[in-house]
Amino acid sequence: MGDDAPEDLGAGAETPGSPSQNADRDSDRNSDNNYDRDLGVVEAITFVTRSCPSGVVISVANQALEAIKTDGADVIKQQAYFVLTAIQGWRGDRARQVHRSLTKYLEESSSS
Repeated sequence: MGDDAPEDLGAGAETPGSPSQNADRDSDRNSDNNYDRDLGVVEAITFVTRSCPSGVVISVANQALEAIKTDGADVIKQQAYFVLTAIQGWRGDRARQVHRSLTKYLEESSSS
């Protein structure tokens, strides 16, 4: 829920803006929108399927997840590269996070 969403003031609800309610809201915000955190490869590709506005890119990401599910760890590097190439036109905080995470994974896996 965003900050401008109506508060649920059901039975036993605390006063809006109380410390525990603010802590819950902050932890939700940090878990959903912590764009500084590096993502795992499958997590990054999954975010593409959920956040990217391009149907073509979502299709590439879905195919990558299916290939990883079918063929396992042997194809993760290849699929990460395919998705990284596909998201080149995607912009925004989540796009930067996904791009950074996949790039970091590919750089680290090629140096090993």
